[in-house]
Amino acid sequence: MEGIVLRVRLISGDSMDVTYEERDASSEDEVIDHVVSTLAEDSGLLRCRHGDRLVVLYARGVAAVEVAPRGAVL
Repeated sequence: MEGIVLRVRLISGDSMDVTYEERDASSEDEVIDHVVSTLAEDSGLLRCRHGDRLVVLYARGVAAVEVAPRGAVL
């Protein structure tokens, strides 16, 4: 299971760091491709973690995504 940290900027202007894991992925590149292809769809959604909380990201609310495999870029 590969996991990455995403810094997500929402269309409201807010941003948050979330962790996304893909069970079937064998590399970070596959995870990134899955995230990008999912958020490119109008009805796409991703289940992520923000600390101990489950967060569902809907593609229509996401303005930009930064990928940081080793943690958020601060």
